[in-house]
Amino acid sequence: MWALLVLIGAASVSAHLQDLSFDGQKVFRVFPQNDEQVEILNFLASTMEVDFWKPDSVTLVRPKMQVDFRVEAEKSFDVEGLLKESGMEYQVLIDNLRAALDAQFDSKARTAGHSYEKYNDWDTIAAWTADIAAQNPDLISRSVIGETYEGRPIYLLKLGKSGSNKKAIFMDCGFHAREWISPAFCQWFVKEAVETYGEDTVMTTLLDKLDFYVLPVVNIDGYIYTWTTDRMWRKTRSKNAGSICLGTDPNRNLDAGWCTLGASSSPCSSTYCGSAPESEKETKALADFIREHLSTIKAYLTIHSYSQLLLFPYSYTYDLPADYEELNSIAKAASKELASLYNTEYTYGPGAKTIYPAAGGSDDWAYDQGIKYSFTFELRDTGRYGFLLPESQIKPTSEETLLAVKYIANYVLEHLY
Repeated sequence: MWALLVLIGAASVSAHLQDLSFDGQKVFRVFPQNDEQVEILNFLASTMEVDFWKPDSVTLVRPKMQVDFRVEAEKSFDVEGLLKESGMEYQVLIDNLRAALDAQFDSKARTAGHSYEKYNDWDTIAAWTADIAAQNPDLISRSVIGETYEGRPIYLLKLGKSGSNKKAIFMDCGFHAREWISPAFCQWFVKEAVETYGEDTVMTTLLDKLDFYVLPVVNIDGYIYTWTTDRMWRKTRSKNAGSICLGTDPNRNLDAGWCTLGASSSPCSSTYCGSAPESEKETKALADFIREHLSTIKAYLTIHSYSQLLLFPYSYTYDLPADYEELNSIAKAASKELASLYNTEYTYGPGAKTIYPAAGGSDDWAYDQGIKYSFTFELRDTGRYGFLLPESQIKPTSEETLLAVKYIANYVLEHLY
């Protein structure tokens, strides 16, 4: 077997870093049973450009763990041969990534402009933030909280009826560029707030008594790059000193166990923690805004994909948070609420124990700032489509997620601190 490994390694090193056609690329799901099989995955990662989808780094792979990863077309045959020879249990989740990419765009809403049931590019989302605020001045205002590495304004929407001494919930989407369902949900949430205010009693009460800060896309530069160049891009687009590799993982870039467990100090890694906490302009803008509004922000919700999880602190340590019992009961009830619509099953619990350790995440950081109700959603699905969830699933995904978000928000309103 090792002779085969060496051959594969030699062939791969000279290969182009990233084949952006995606034609013939495959996504495998493997179940390593022991340390030897984990070692084989480590070898693959070191000799080929293997893109780990779940967990997001080979360093987090453990025996008995489900592992999803993407392989370039010309290497997929070798990888499959190696998996067979090693006796590792595996399946092909996506046989041709190009076909899956094309199949994402299955929405009937093929309008030229903005639609809540299709994936919108950044220019369309940016124009939408201006339009929705202009059309609903009594309920929504738009501000700029900073700019991206490439100089784009970072827009924040504030939702709620004007009132004095209102507490707030902060929600962001689009930390990781390729998780397109995430920004789609933030847009859906704003739509629902506007359309159901005055009709839905829960939403009306929430907007009367709380403010919602909604950041539709955190990693704007990265998101644009997934539309123009590389659909699978994850990080920001900042330059790294002394490296040809671009970008930092913004969700490893906050000062919460920074660059320890589950984060990489290598600029070429997809989980690169950055040169320092908040080295990225995007995370700095987000953190500055939250720090400035700490007296009013009582909950923090960050929307990611995929895996169908509802997580809470901690991810940078296996220690449980002081509020574990309460957070766990909220997550349990919110997951039940979410499942009530389409029977979508979510797993819930503290990040490190529920999936894997990951330092520098925004939910841990917010919790350590004193925001007790801090949650991460990992939306649909569990891997059939992964990051390429078809547009036809935007509506059901958003509808069920909205139920969980409303549950959490209502709980927060009834348990203000």
